[in-house]
Amino acid sequence: MIEVVAKLLRGPVFLTGEVLECVITFTNPITARSTSASSEMLAWASAQIHCQFHTSESRVALPPSEDAKHDVQAENETVFVPNRGERGKCILATPPKILFCDLRLDPGESKSYSYCEPVPLDGPPSFRGQSVKYVYKLTVGCQRVNSPIKLLRVPFRVFVVYGLEDYQFPPDEAVAPTNPFLDEDENIKKDTRLVDLATEMLMTNTSRRSLHLYNITNIRGKVGKFCIFKTIYKIGEDVVGTFDFSEGDIPCLQFSVSLQTEEHVQEEYQRKPGQPVSLSTHARHQESCLHTAKTHFSLPIPLSATPSFITSVAREPAEPPTVLENQSEIITWTGAGKIDVDTFSWDLPMKVLPTNPVLASYVSQFASSNSISI
Repeated sequence: MIEVVAKLLRGPVFLTGEVLECVITFTNPITARSTSASSEMLAWASAQIHCQFHTSESRVALPPSEDAKHDVQAENETVFVPNRGERGKCILATPPKILFCDLRLDPGESKSYSYCEPVPLDGPPSFRGQSVKYVYKLTVGCQRVNSPIKLLRVPFRVFVVYGLEDYQFPPDEAVAPTNPFLDEDENIKKDTRLVDLATEMLMTNTSRRSLHLYNITNIRGKVGKFCIFKTIYKIGEDVVGTFDFSEGDIPCLQFSVSLQTEEHVQEEYQRKPGQPVSLSTHARHQESCLHTAKTHFSLPIPLSATPSFITSVAREPAEPPTVLENQSEIITWTGAGKIDVDTFSWDLPMKVLPTNPVLASYVSQFASSNSISI
C-alpha cells in the first residue's frame, strides 16, 4: 500500500494568473499490522488543473455535446483523464505534467514532488449557484502496473480580478522591495506582486465613499429616507445602511433587509421561456420600527450578492400611547391586535468584488490537502 498526500502550500484560494503550488508526497508506510515489509512500486503519476461546469437540468437547456466520451476506465488503460467520473463538462484544463515514472519505495520511505502551474487567465470564477456551477480541482493520477488508475482530487477556489490580465510587470525589478532573509524564486516574486496589485485595485475600487440617499414613498406619501455610503463592496465587508423615519408622513411598522444573489440565465438557454430569476439569500435583518425615528442595519457579504429591501407600511396612522391625566396607577400600553398594512419591496443593485486570496484561504470551506491509499 502507498499513501498519497497532496497539499496546497498557499491555501485553497487563488487568483487567475497566480501560480498554484502543490507538494505531492508518496509514502510506503510501516504499520503495526504489517506482517512483512516489502517494497512498493508505481508505474507513473501525473497532475493537472481542470474546471468542471455543471448545470441544473430543470433550469438550463444546453445544446447536445459532440465530444461525449465513454466514462469507463479500462483495467489496463494508461490515459490520464482528470475529470473521469465527474458530473458535468470539463470546460478548461491545463496540460498534464508527469511527476515521475517507475517509482520504487522501500518500507518507511517517502518521496515528495512539487507541482507548479498558473491558474488559467481565461477561466471563470468559482461559483456554486442554483442554475450553474464552476468547480476547480487539482487532480493527481497514479497507476500501478496492470491496475486501474487512481485519482486524487484537491478542490480549490478561484477569484477573477478583471484588469490583471492586461497588466505588464516591469522587466527591471531591482528597485522593488525585497526581503533579504528570504530566497524567493521569480515565480514567488511575481505571485506576490500579482496579489499585491489585485489587493490595491480592489481597495481603490471599494474605498470610494459617496452618500446615496433614497426617499421611500408610496402612493399615499413619504415613509422615510434610506442612506447607504457606497454600492461597491469586497467579499467579507459589511453592507451598512440607515433608515430615517422622523420626517415620514406614513408610519413604518416593520422593515426587512435581505442580501441576495440574483442568478440570470440567458433566454436562449432557459429551460422554460420567461422562467424566474434564481435568488439566494445570504443574510437578513428584520426589525419592528413603529415610533422609531432612526435605525440602521449591518449585513456581512459572504459571496457576490444583490440585496433586496422590503418595508411594511401601515394603511392608517397608529394611535400613540396615551396616559390619562388622572391615572394614578402605572399602566402598560399595548399595540393594536390587527392593522391593515401595505407591503412593498425595493431592489438596490450592488457590485461585489473579490478579496485578497490569502485572507480568503483562512475561512475557505475547502481543505488545503487531501489523500488516498493505493
